[in-house]
Amino acid sequence: MSNSARTDVSPAAVTEDSLLGGRVRFLQPVEGYRAAVDPVLLAASAPAQDGDRVLDLGCGAGAISLCLLERVPGLTVTGIEQAPEMLDLAERNAVLNGATDRFKPHLGQVEARPPQFEQGAFDLVLANPPYLETDRADVPESALKAAAHVEGEVPLTEWIEAAFRALCHKGKLAMVHRADRLGDLLEPIQKRFGGIEVHPLYSKPGRDAKRVIVMARKGVRTPLSLSSGLVLHNMDGSYSPPIAAALDGAALALGEPL
Repeated sequence: MSNSARTDVSPAAVTEDSLLGGRVRFLQPVEGYRAAVDPVLLAASAPAQDGDRVLDLGCGAGAISLCLLERVPGLTVTGIEQAPEMLDLAERNAVLNGATDRFKPHLGQVEARPPQFEQGAFDLVLANPPYLETDRADVPESALKAAAHVEGEVPLTEWIEAAFRALCHKGKLAMVHRADRLGDLLEPIQKRFGGIEVHPLYSKPGRDAKRVIVMARKGVRTPLSLSSGLVLHNMDGSYSPPIAAALDGAALALGEPL
């Protein structure tokens, strides 16, 4: 998915990597959260179209935003990131990819209802929240990695509430998370959203799903649906054809409804 080279960029050591087969240049920390497959697949499957106003909650260094902009260039994306070090990298990545007019990262916290956007201002909200509950996690020594992987004082309910407030009527939410926390996701989403779609991501054929992508819409009442999902890897460990195509920049269809 990426090629990596060390580069001396302050405030911390980073690597310059590439996403989408080299279409996106991407600075990220040597120590701390490093983009893997999940944000790229979320960007590949996001229901975005030219002209949409997009909010990337917890944007980090901008992997989701920049991959989405590569696929759908006619968007404007606002990022919210609480760590100044990651915000700095997001701003640098916007410059590296010629996206400063389309990707605007801001310093802010999800639970603070950041003032960088007005209620109802967005057509689409994307989020890749921390996957681990504090009381069940071995907190990493790296503060940046801990913030990316462990919920801390910001539960999933706060992420979903922030998304609801940000979205316009019939706006769309798309989130990626661990499959074993699907219940934690659905409980607050069902209180605020309709048109909920659950798309399992299976590591290999015949294996249990490890991740889910959940989509929902504000102001609709369509019943929840479950799709057949996608298998990420062939039995030999190589990426399945749709996943390989998505990691190279193609749009990703998430499976047929069951």
